[in-house]
Amino acid sequence: MSNRLVLTLDTGAVTIETFPDKAPNHVARIAALADSGFYDGLALHRVIDGFMAQMGCPRGDGRGGSGKKLEAEFNDVSHQRGICSMARAADPDSADSQFFICFDDASFLDGQYTVWGRVVDGMEHVDAAQRGEPPAKPTKIVSFRTAA
Repeated sequence: MSNRLVLTLDTGAVTIETFPDKAPNHVARIAALADSGFYDGLALHRVIDGFMAQMGCPRGDGRGGSGKKLEAEFNDVSHQRGICSMARAADPDSADSQFFICFDDASFLDGQYTVWGRVVDGMEHVDAAQRGEPPAKPTKIVSFRTAA
């Protein structure tokens, strides 16, 4: 299995290096959902300038998921620019399909959300995402797949 995923947004391609040693179950689940086409066509539904871009909700409102909750795999990776981490509800074990990519230092989230990867190429395409909660004209995921 490749340790890289390619997230193609309508703004461009983003390469994500995954951390299977830090969050093996989350990496496996994100990769499986990505390769199944689950994310294709979904909107970036919560994009906050200076904070993060959130995606992975099939409803487009931040309340949907794939239907499979994951146990938290908190680790020692700090939430910095380009870090990919799981969104969740109040329950630490409620992460599902939604994740976010940090625009800037968000280390106040460290130890509370499961970090599973980092952008290694194409962060400018995440930076170009339309802002809003939800954005008026949201940036969309064209495709999301394991890198060849």
